[in-house]
Amino acid sequence: MEYRQLGKTDLQVSSIGLGCGTFSREIDEAASFTVMDRAFERGITLFDTAEDYNSGGSETVVGRWLADRGTRDEIVLATKVRTNLTRKRVIASAEASLRRLQTETIDLFQVHDWDGDVPLAETLEALNTLVEEGKVRHIGCSNYDAWQLCKALWQADVNGWTRMESVQPPYSLVTRDIEREMLPLCADQAVGVISYSPLGAGFLTGKYGRDGGIPHGTRFDIKPAHQDVYFHAESWRVMEALRAKSAEMGASMVHLALAWVTGQPGITSVLAGARHPNHVDQAFEAESMGISDVLRDELNNVVCYLI
Repeated sequence: MEYRQLGKTDLQVSSIGLGCGTFSREIDEAASFTVMDRAFERGITLFDTAEDYNSGGSETVVGRWLADRGTRDEIVLATKVRTNLTRKRVIASAEASLRRLQTETIDLFQVHDWDGDVPLAETLEALNTLVEEGKVRHIGCSNYDAWQLCKALWQADVNGWTRMESVQPPYSLVTRDIEREMLPLCADQAVGVISYSPLGAGFLTGKYGRDGGIPHGTRFDIKPAHQDVYFHAESWRVMEALRAKSAEMGASMVHLALAWVTGQPGITSVLAGARHPNHVDQAFEAESMGISDVLRDELNNVVCYLI
């Protein structure tokens, strides 16, 4: 496992992080504990959750695991606040997350989405207050466009507030739009990139077909909105090209897709969601497999920008 500096902070995060969105939504607490145990045993130190994951259910499960295992000091704990990002709401959300996570400090507190209805300065000042009070160590954002992150960095700079040290975008062979502006911006400003959904919410596993058949219990069955994002001609073309390369190499589509993301420059950590310990192992196998320059170029040339 490789550990990398997150932005300009003192945080060292594992190159593979654990996305906790499945906890209490797709798997119960006992299964979630098993997944976290496997991740921790294999060296994953970045655990990412959010108040929005099953209405705080994921945070509650993570908090119980941290308390039960006594691992809080060994984990970089990240969570998020979503919607109506007023000063009052942001501070109340952080305090509620602290209670559910059973901790005194959140290592990385992120804005889950851009809120165009609340002045950005109000949100940033609230986040700065949380850092000053010691409730939060560092702040970041998720699902921002490059111009939104740039604006946030500028406002923090001119006001002397804590800046956003990370951004969390989706990134996979079928969601590559961050390559245009976000990755160059983050490289220039030393902002960490914690990417999520490396398999396109499971689209790149090959379990879905153009006929629209959705296996019961899969991510696209539980969250049908994913179909609107991924079921397009261009993404089907990428998935089928990956399937052909998988057959040619005798490697699984999952391993190839994960190896591509974990081997991409500019990515600090790749969040792997899991419903079973084997899903954690898959991410490690893909990283260990690595990716040659030739194979990376081949897959890079199967371009897909979904915005």
